[in-house]
Amino acid sequence: MLIGVDASRVARALRTGTEAYSLRLIRAFIEAGCDHQFRLYSPAPLSVDLEHELARIVPPGGQVNSCYEVRVIPFPRLWTHLRLAWEVRCHPPDVLFVPAHVMPLVCPVPSVVTVHDLGYLHYPEAHRPFDRWYLGWTTRRHARQTACVIADSEATRADLIRHYQTDPERIVTVYPGRDESLTRVDAPEAISAAKTRYAIDGDYLLYLGTLQPRKNLVRLVEAFARLQPLTAGLRLVLAGKKGWLYDDLFARAEALGLRDCVLFIGYVADNDKAPLLSGARALVYPSLYEGFGFPVLEAMACGTPVLASNVSSLPEVAGDAALLVDPLDVDAIAEGMSRLITDDELRVTLVEKGYAQVRKFSWANAACEVLQVLEAVASRS
Repeated sequence: MLIGVDASRVARALRTGTEAYSLRLIRAFIEAGCDHQFRLYSPAPLSVDLEHELARIVPPGGQVNSCYEVRVIPFPRLWTHLRLAWEVRCHPPDVLFVPAHVMPLVCPVPSVVTVHDLGYLHYPEAHRPFDRWYLGWTTRRHARQTACVIADSEATRADLIRHYQTDPERIVTVYPGRDESLTRVDAPEAISAAKTRYAIDGDYLLYLGTLQPRKNLVRLVEAFARLQPLTAGLRLVLAGKKGWLYDDLFARAEALGLRDCVLFIGYVADNDKAPLLSGARALVYPSLYEGFGFPVLEAMACGTPVLASNVSSLPEVAGDAALLVDPLDVDAIAEGMSRLITDDELRVTLVEKGYAQVRKFSWANAACEVLQVLEAVASRS
């Protein structure tokens, strides 16, 4: 079977959640060594490093992998809706898989799309007006017209049924995996070097993700301010690229007099994630809504205690291995951070449970489940 895959997000230099999902799932497809062929569509060439990485994958049979091709099809605008649609029409695969939300405007072959979240419906004020409209239009269309929808979590599956009346039989929940290269770093010099690269001095709590209103960072900063003087010498490190509507966050940190202890360090390179997570006192992730929440698993894999929200998919991802709080309650967030700073017994318990929790999530399993969906869709057509 020839499986077409929208690999447009894999070509991006800075990878956040959906880009990481696309890359790791494609890598797991190739590693599976199955009988299928994969055609990876991209508007731009993949990086040389990524091309070499994919080419080096050897499947279980031991043969050099030749089960995929990269088809670069440049186009200035509306690449997915127009250029990918035309490519699929002219050279149709047996089935098209889109790992991140947006299907071509016209798709002449059976299609499967992953919907990661419907946060724009829960917190519309946290999105720009055009983004709300576009996400609503594309998700509604895909939820009703694609052969099957893959949801990252039961929370997202329930949202699709509730808000778009999607047939439950057409939605399959497939939990993503975790980055298995991320493990705890115990070498002090490696942690110190990473901290130096990002100008972090002393102990710190870490947030990891895009800076945008849905991540609830203004309340996180307010909660951190309420921990004084407990947090004397402690930093709150906000790591991630700027998303949108982030000016209020910077202004609030300034107004609270936290210029010297709230650090905005920008996008963190993949090689620096493990040492920064391993060196943190805790990961703080009080997001208002998540379709999945990769940083929670990444922190647990590095032996770092986690504070997360008790809403959307985060309880599914964290299980009983994180301290869950109401993300709308600043006092609850502050109390949770205080417990993680001062309660060593709680920290040890959460770390042990975290190591067990991350073992439940595997990209190999995720790829196998997605391939089963694609096979079923293609056979029905």
